[in-house]
Amino acid sequence: MDKKNTVIGVLLLIAAFATLFLGQRFAPPPPPAREIAPAQAPMPTAGNEARSAAQPRRSSPLETEFAALAGRNKDDVVSYLENDFIRVEFTNFGGAIGNVAFKKYGLTQDSSLPFVFNQPRVEPMLAITDVPGLGPETAYRLVSSTPSEIVYEVELEGRLKVVRRFALGSELEGSDPYLIRHDTQLQDLSGNGTPQTVATLSLGTTSLVSPNDYGQYLNIMSWDGEDETLTKPGELEGGGFLSWVGLKDGAPKSSITKDGTVVWAAAKNQFFASVYAGDTAGFSTTARRVELPPFEGSSRLNKGLTGVVSYTLPSMIPNGALTLGGDFYVGPKEYDRLRKFEQDQGEVMQFAPYFFSKIFLSGVIAPILNLTMVTMHDWVGNWGVAIILMTLLLKIVTLPFTLAASRSAKRMAKLQPLMKEVREQYKDQPQKLNEATLKIFKENKVNPMGGCLPILITMPLFVAFFSMLQGTAELRFTGFLWTADLSAPDTVFRIFGLPLNIMPLLMGATMVYQMKLTPTPTTDNAQMQIMKFMPIVFTLICYNFAAALALYSTVNGVFTIIQQVIVNKTTKDDTPLVKPGGAEVAEKAWNPQKRKTKKKKK
Repeated sequence: MDKKNTVIGVLLLIAAFATLFLGQRFAPPPPPAREIAPAQAPMPTAGNEARSAAQPRRSSPLETEFAALAGRNKDDVVSYLENDFIRVEFTNFGGAIGNVAFKKYGLTQDSSLPFVFNQPRVEPMLAITDVPGLGPETAYRLVSSTPSEIVYEVELEGRLKVVRRFALGSELEGSDPYLIRHDTQLQDLSGNGTPQTVATLSLGTTSLVSPNDYGQYLNIMSWDGEDETLTKPGELEGGGFLSWVGLKDGAPKSSITKDGTVVWAAAKNQFFASVYAGDTAGFSTTARRVELPPFEGSSRLNKGLTGVVSYTLPSMIPNGALTLGGDFYVGPKEYDRLRKFEQDQGEVMQFAPYFFSKIFLSGVIAPILNLTMVTMHDWVGNWGVAIILMTLLLKIVTLPFTLAASRSAKRMAKLQPLMKEVREQYKDQPQKLNEATLKIFKENKVNPMGGCLPILITMPLFVAFFSMLQGTAELRFTGFLWTADLSAPDTVFRIFGLPLNIMPLLMGATMVYQMKLTPTPTTDNAQMQIMKFMPIVFTLICYNFAAALALYSTVNGVFTIIQQVIVNKTTKDDTPLVKPGGAEVAEKAWNPQKRKTKKKKK
C-alpha cells in the first residue's frame, strides 16, 4: 500500500509541475491587442524604437479599465539634464520629466541604446495630475536651463503662480547620480489666499522588462516608515481564485487608491524603479493599469502600471507662498546604492515578496547575500565568479552545522535495524511503539531532527538567494560561461519549442549524486521513494529560474559532495548500539535474521 501511495504522490507532483511549466505553452493564444492609433509625432528615443506600437489608441467600451498612453505633443519643447549615469528629458507640457535614459543599462542584450524609464508613458513623471491648468495638458514657460538645473513657470488664471525647479542630484555634494531634486513653489496672486488643497504627482509608467518577466515585482509601492503597501496588476485585472468562490469582486477595476502615510512611493518593475520621497508625508497612492502590445516574438501580453502619490497642501495666506518638494530617484534597483538613502529606500528591492520568503526571513538574509555578492564582485570583477566565491563562503560559515548533521545522519542510519525490529514488535501497539522509539533515541543519544539541520540551514539561504536575484539589476545581461544572462534562464536552444537549460540539469545531477553519498536515516520505503524523486521535482521547480540561482545551487552541491566524501572517509562511529532498556549490543551481532537462524538449529 505504501508503494502504491508513493507512486501516486510522485505522479501527482510531476503532473502539477508539468501543468505549471507547460501550461503556458499550450494555452490558447491571448486575444489580439486593441488597435493602436497612429502617433501624433514620432518619439526619437530608445524606448520608442523598441516599442513603436505603444502609441495613443482609439477609445473603446473598456476605456475606463486602462490609462491611455500619450504621444508627444506637436508643440512640445524638450530640454535635458545629464551626467555619466542618466539623461533626463524634460517637457514644458506639465513642466515635468518626460523620461529618464539609463546610460549604464542597455535596452536589450546587444543593443547600444539605453533602457528608458517612463517610455512609453501615460504622463510625464512628477506632473501635477489633479489640478486643471497645471497638468500635462498645460504648456509651462521655460524660465532657465543650465547644465545642472531647469526651471519652469506658469500662471493659473491670474490667481496662482507655479514655479517648478529640477536639479540633478550628482550636482549636489554627496548625492546619488540617479537622484533628481524637485521643488514646486505655489504663490498666491489674488490677494485672497487659498484653502487647504491636494496635489497629486505622477510616479511614471512602468511595465515588464522582457518575455521572461512574469511581473512578480511589477507594482506601485508605498512605504510608511515601517511597512510596505503594494498594488499589483492582478488587483486591477480582476478574476482569480477568491473571485471564483465568491470571496471577492472579480470585476476589472479602472484604478485602485490605497490610503495611508506615504514616506515615499514608487513605480517599479523587476530591475528599475522611480521612487519619490517627499519633504512631507503623502496620504495615498493610486494605481492604474496600462495596455501595452506583446513583446516582439512573444504572444504573451505585456503588463503596465502607472501611479500617482497625493499630498495635502496647507492653506495659503493672502499673497503667501508654499513649496512642495522631494527627492526623486529614477534608476536601477541596486541595493548597495539604495540602502544609503535616509528613508529606507532600500525596501524598494522587495526582498520578501511572498509568504514563504517572509517565514524564511528573506527580508533579513537577502540583503546580506546581496552585499556579500557585490563585495566579491568588487574583488574579482566577474559576477559568476562572485557567486561561486559567495557560495564557498556560505559553506564555510555553515560547515560546523553540516558536519554535526552528517554525523547525526550516520548515527540514525546505524539505528535502523533497531528501529525496524521495534516496529515489527509493536506494529499493532502505536503507543508502545512511540515509547520504544523514543527510548532508542534517548539511550543512543541521537536527535531524530539532527539530519534535517542541513535542509533547515540551506532552505533560508536558497529562498533568500532566489528573492535577491529576482530584482538585482547588476546581474541583468551579465554573462558567465555559456550563460548570456545570469538574471534569466540559460537556454542554449529549444527542442520542439521547449527550452534546454543546462545549469538546472547540472544542479539536479549534483543533488542525485549527493543523495547517494549521504547516509539514509530511514528504512521506510515510502519515504525513500519520495526522497529519490526530490531531485527531479526540485529541478522542475528551478528549471526556468534565473541561471544565477542554478549556478549557486550547482556549486553548493559540488562543495557538499566534496564535503560528504571527506566526512564519509574520516568519520567513524564505533559507539555500540543500545537496545531499549539499556543493554549494549555490537553492531555485527545486531542482526535479527541471523539470530532467528541460530534458534532454528538448536
